[in-house]
Amino acid sequence: MTMAHRLREIIANPGIVVVPGAFNALVARVIQDMGFPAVYATGAGIANSTLAFPDVGLLSYKEILEAVRYIVDAVDIPVIADADTGYGGPVNVIRTVREFEKAGVAALQIEDQLMPKRCGHFSGKQVITTEEMVQKVKAAVDTRIDPDLVIIARTDARSVTGLEDALYRAERYIEAGADMIFVEAPRSVEELKLIGSRLRAPSIANMLEGGKTPLVPAAQLEEFGFKMVLYANLALRASIKACQEVLACLRDTGWSQPALSRIVSMDERNRLTRYDFIEEAEKRYNPNFRV
Repeated sequence: MTMAHRLREIIANPGIVVVPGAFNALVARVIQDMGFPAVYATGAGIANSTLAFPDVGLLSYKEILEAVRYIVDAVDIPVIADADTGYGGPVNVIRTVREFEKAGVAALQIEDQLMPKRCGHFSGKQVITTEEMVQKVKAAVDTRIDPDLVIIARTDARSVTGLEDALYRAERYIEAGADMIFVEAPRSVEELKLIGSRLRAPSIANMLEGGKTPLVPAAQLEEFGFKMVLYANLALRASIKACQEVLACLRDTGWSQPALSRIVSMDERNRLTRYDFIEEAEKRYNPNFRV
């Protein structure tokens, strides 16, 4: 069974699917370890953690692809990859789908922003025409080798041309073959209800703390008609907060002892990074290895 097929089974099962975002392989491993069924390789998180800059289209296609490969290799659950705009027009999308599929992703998300793109909850976004995005979706669908690879079409039109245009675009992208639809940055609970009930494909909600969309529990989003909810930046922002707290402790006290309760043990770090696998391989293949 491919990971794409596994993701389709997860989507077909009853209930909404809660998917946290990972900005690197270790966080993806933690997400798997915590029992989540899938992981979202977040473009914003990769940009933030790699460049220490916001998500404004500064990372290249190859930089994102490399980070996604590491994430896929670290886990045994489906990875949903944020592929921004597909990195160009329909021909660029063809290459993007080929390379991300070879990397082992279960789903690929492309959006209708004009390059360079911006975070869906930032001001200043622009969108391409509906027809151009329709062709990009068709190119993605036609290019995939595994028919189970999930193609997610995202529209950022809500913040540019309004909700009705975003819904119209979403319907056109579904007609073009998108398996899931993602209307980014609705502004109210009423808009979430309308999106969840109106669209004829499984819909994705994005819960960004402090963003344009109000926070709504997963159970309520399911009632509205959503099939998946992303928490793309939760782990990243929690990591920043934790770093700030323990480093402040180190700065103020001069040692790490007072912060021990706020960090994982060395044994736990080694478990998550599979040190046991490395040690077993060393014992088997390295005659000079000593425990």
